[in-house]
Amino acid sequence: MFGWLKNRRETPLSGAPAVRRQKSYSAQSGFVYQYFYQGNRPAIREREQGQEFVFEVTADRKTSFPVSVFVSEPVVVDWQNLHNRALSPTERYAIAKMALFQAFDDRRTPGEMREEVRVRTADVQAILDILGIE
Repeated sequence: MFGWLKNRRETPLSGAPAVRRQKSYSAQSGFVYQYFYQGNRPAIREREQGQEFVFEVTADRKTSFPVSVFVSEPVVVDWQNLHNRALSPTERYAIAKMALFQAFDDRRTPGEMREEVRVRTADVQAILDILGIE
């Protein structure tokens, strides 16, 4: 009912490329998704601060919708403390993008993609292992 109020309080997105490039991902679910990176912003979910990465997604090239990937600060700090170094903004984006791909693979239908993707501590380690980041 008050969705407009929530949207007015959100910080504007930043970090998007000057020229948007549509990319595709063939998911294990059988769908081929097209997406644009819209940008990121600070966000709070369930009293946890973090970063929200927003992607515009379509599975039919007719209708698109935003998909948020939330990377909480505590999961990043857990990894940083374990590895004794800070993650760069590019590495944080890589975590969000790979988490989006995982959701494309795991969620059975495009309709399920409308739910926010939440990155957990174990996800950060698994994603960075796949990318060869230590």
